[in-house]
Amino acid sequence: MSGEQYLRNILAREAVDTGIFSPVRNVQQTIDPIIQEWAPGVLNSVTPSGSFAKGTAIKSGTDIDLFISLAPTVTDTLKEIYTKLAARMKEKGYSPRQQNVSIGIKVGAYDVDLVPAKQQNWGLADHSLYRRRADTWTKTNVATHISTVINCGWHDEIRLIKLWRNQKGLDFPSFYLELAVIEALRVCLFMGLERNLQTVFEYLRDRLPNARFVDPANTNNIISDDLSAVAKAAISKAAGLAAAAGTWGEVVK
Repeated sequence: MSGEQYLRNILAREAVDTGIFSPVRNVQQTIDPIIQEWAPGVLNSVTPSGSFAKGTAIKSGTDIDLFISLAPTVTDTLKEIYTKLAARMKEKGYSPRQQNVSIGIKVGAYDVDLVPAKQQNWGLADHSLYRRRADTWTKTNVATHISTVINCGWHDEIRLIKLWRNQKGLDFPSFYLELAVIEALRVCLFMGLERNLQTVFEYLRDRLPNARFVDPANTNNIISDDLSAVAKAAISKAAGLAAAAGTWGEVVK
């Protein structure tokens, strides 16, 4: 089997149904009543976001992200919104994991990340959300994030790098990872999946530790600040091993 076919087989194995009849979407029907009860009168919407909406999800990763948009009239602080949602999910029998901007829960067989955010102004898509690691807040625009990745043309490469990240146990937030892959392949002509992946690993090895990534929805939000120098060095080291591997089976399974 060629390396290209090996990687294609993995992509097929990790394919996620994101269509309107995807069983993963039933998760939202389960969660919606809890969210509506938690945020009466101030809930704008609950919509799929993250990798599921961008087309970069993998079967062995988080199944779906749900973006919870709250009205600008909410009086709670962003930290209170975040912690109160985690507490409510615990009250409802879930085991919430407080992550950075999301709250992870298990709904049946599915891993779900809840992302609560407050709309900044009526009629605009900009939202504020809590960043737990830094104990601060940031502005975001989910629609901008989704369109940035949907239109990049490197979905297969991103999905394989996400799988590699998960299998190696690396701390590498998904949007940061997506932006890094896009940048690595920014001036790259499509040379085949193997060569593209090699290019990405060489970029992560040589340039990621010092590269600066800015949120396309908020120039004041430096995405690359979400990881410490130690975490970036760990990604660089693992990428160096991947770039030097003799077979793709040593890199991703």
